[in-house]
Amino acid sequence: MSDRRYTEDEMAAIFAEATKVEDVVRQPLARREGLTLEQLQAIGTEAGIPAVHIAEAARALDRGEHAFVRRMLGLPVGVGRTVELGRTLTDAEWDRLVVGLRETFDARGTVRVDGSLRQWTNGNLQILLEPSGTGDRLRMRTMNANLRSAVITGLATLAAGGTLMALGFARSLLDPGAWSAIGFLAAVGAGLTTWGALRLPGWARTRERQMAELAHRLLSTAPETPR
Repeated sequence: MSDRRYTEDEMAAIFAEATKVEDVVRQPLARREGLTLEQLQAIGTEAGIPAVHIAEAARALDRGEHAFVRRMLGLPVGVGRTVELGRTLTDAEWDRLVVGLRETFDARGTVRVDGSLRQWTNGNLQILLEPSGTGDRLRMRTMNANLRSAVITGLATLAAGGTLMALGFARSLLDPGAWSAIGFLAAVGAGLTTWGALRLPGWARTRERQMAELAHRLLSTAPETPR
């Protein structure tokens, strides 16, 4: 068992990665700076977090792995992960990674190689491999533009309906056709907003899991020995 002690920010990052919830248990940890992995696992067990998840999250932190979530109105509209591989991928390993990406995301995507920079993209989904000081760095990021647009359009439609309704009351407009149009706008706006808001968290969790699995697969693969 490692006797490394983690700082407050590192502990919060470990628990966030282990539970996929931001800022989890940050407040209790603020007074407990400098805990070992074993102590963190004990705290996690009390909170119902499996010790193996804490250990995996700590390993991800130690190897320079960083996950992030881009939010809009509290909703996760984009996710990403950066991984320091600690070595340079061979051409064969890159080819296998591309095959894995196509299988994981069920998309052919587009491959581009520019010197030491490599990338696989499929719409807003971007997988970038670039050199770093210790080997290669893998950057994975994506954004759900469709659901994001649905929420924005829904809110805009609701706002338009609310404005028309306020004007109608102010001017005592009693035209049944006008009120029907306002009701239609409100229904469409509420439907789009609800549809996007309900689907975004599940989409984000799926993409986070897929990226974490890809990173784990790369990091757990032994480097190839040149013949």
